[in-house]
Amino acid sequence: MEQKKKYISIGIDDFKQLVEGNYYFADKSLLIKELLDSKAAVTLIPRPRRFGKTLNLSMLRYFFEKVIDRSYPVSGEKQFESKSSQGDTLPSPAHTECFPQENVSRYQGEWGLSRRPLFNGLKIEQHHDCMQEQGKYPIIWLTFKDVKTQKWEDCYRLIRKQISSEFERHVGIVELLSDAEKELFERIRQGNGDLADFMRSLLDLSAYLERAYKTRVIILIDEYDAPIHAGYLNGYYDEVVSFMRVFMGAGLKGNSALNFGVMTGILRVAKESIFSGLNNLRVCTLMQDGYSNQFGFLEDEVKAMLTYFGLENHLDEVRQWYNGYQSGSYKVYNPWSIINLVDNKGKIQAYWVNTSDNTLIKNLLKKCSPEMKEELEVLMKGGSVKKHIQENIVMTEIERNDEVLWNFLLFCGYLTFENYRREETEWFAELSIPNLEVVVAYKTSFRSWFIEESSVRDYQKMLESLIEGHAEEFQDFFMNLTQTTLSTFDVNKNEPERFYHALVLGMLSSLSSSHEVRSNRESGWGRYDVMLIPKDRSKLGVILEFKKVQVRKKETLESAAQSALKQIEEKQYETELRALGLTRILKVGISFLGKESWVLIG
Repeated sequence: MEQKKKYISIGIDDFKQLVEGNYYFADKSLLIKELLDSKAAVTLIPRPRRFGKTLNLSMLRYFFEKVIDRSYPVSGEKQFESKSSQGDTLPSPAHTECFPQENVSRYQGEWGLSRRPLFNGLKIEQHHDCMQEQGKYPIIWLTFKDVKTQKWEDCYRLIRKQISSEFERHVGIVELLSDAEKELFERIRQGNGDLADFMRSLLDLSAYLERAYKTRVIILIDEYDAPIHAGYLNGYYDEVVSFMRVFMGAGLKGNSALNFGVMTGILRVAKESIFSGLNNLRVCTLMQDGYSNQFGFLEDEVKAMLTYFGLENHLDEVRQWYNGYQSGSYKVYNPWSIINLVDNKGKIQAYWVNTSDNTLIKNLLKKCSPEMKEELEVLMKGGSVKKHIQENIVMTEIERNDEVLWNFLLFCGYLTFENYRREETEWFAELSIPNLEVVVAYKTSFRSWFIEESSVRDYQKMLESLIEGHAEEFQDFFMNLTQTTLSTFDVNKNEPERFYHALVLGMLSSLSSSHEVRSNRESGWGRYDVMLIPKDRSKLGVILEFKKVQVRKKETLESAAQSALKQIEEKQYETELRALGLTRILKVGISFLGKESWVLIG
């Protein structure tokens, strides 16, 4: 009998649904073996968004969780029933996913067997010692991936809802609790507990489950830092960090009911912010070998997937667009992009950068220093920069410290690394942009600096007027655009020319398909600021020079722009363009004073 072809899954992160729905997926089940072999009490695995974190944690849940097979109750048995404070009948254990072994005699079925078929034929099935652990443990499962709100009150409400839902999932143990514990359980289940109740809820639920199941608990927390990102972005960082520090500290530090815990997120938020005192924490970032081949698709996995769906001829282009993320000693592909590529029959485009609001990244790049903007331009041309690696991210330092921002971009997936090494007591790496898809993200961010307060149409017209040599149009568009744009920037008073230099480089980044943008190179008798070299040598070449108005020398905007033009002529900056065979050359002098600019064309 011919096997039914598998479907491609978009946005399905429930392992059971993926297997039973006949969806294609990469077998990452050896994550289970690696986790069991590690013997770590608590493991944190930070990875960029859409890298399979929720799916892998879901797989762990379905593997380890002790369940009944949800058969019908034995005929004639009295069913468990409980009343909520509103008088609603709560689900009976026959319809409750998790229920203690003491009560299983009421029901048909055996412990753990109902989920074993999910792992038939997977790599983990070959490891019999690991399979002995299948279906043996109570699980606490929480995901905070959708806790992204503008106000702390709403964030806290969603956190409480997640916790209450998990208490509801384990409602079958309530008969085994003392009266005081039942009262607390119900308060949390109904969402009526106070702040202290919810802060201790992870610790309390694990204690209840250990007592009911006679075995210690596994705690799985997905996207633990999503509320923290939202708090940083929306001004309630201190509140959310204060809650999470106590909530996770109580549940994961010194908890005698804990077998082990696994957390995923994007960042390792600095220890003093969240993980204070959590000495049993093993962190496996992108820089480490731990779990480095379990998140993201490997080369062989992508080849197999493309071949299965008849897209193997696209591999070279797929590699340029979506590969390039260093993960330990492996190079991995962005899985979200590959899945969407297959679903769209091989259509190459940016998928990952459009999956969520990039407001934070755009705002951070907008506020970064001129030096960093210049280095980002180097990266966009395929270069790399050496940076100090800090695996602990202090969110409040991101806007104030370029070094922290570089690391933030790395661990969020906007950069990758190579040559990770120690120099004396510090760790360094060469950072670069991993692939063409992420280049699109940077171009989009750079462009947004200039078109948030003006129209896309004016921005495009400005660029067209420059490369086509329409001098007066470019003057008008540029001066109007920069005057509007610069009102949102903090111009660096100490190095204004570097600031404007970086600003203009960002503006010109959209021309990379038709022009090479060069900066600060020698030509003639000096170093020009910016040069536009058309790939079609019959087109117009452009030289741009910037000048700060020297107020003490009684310069004006116009005279400073004239001085910039004069420097282009005297230093013979056009030498490089003429050596490349260009005969049509536009010379542009640009002066700046505060947030005003002036343009002269020569």
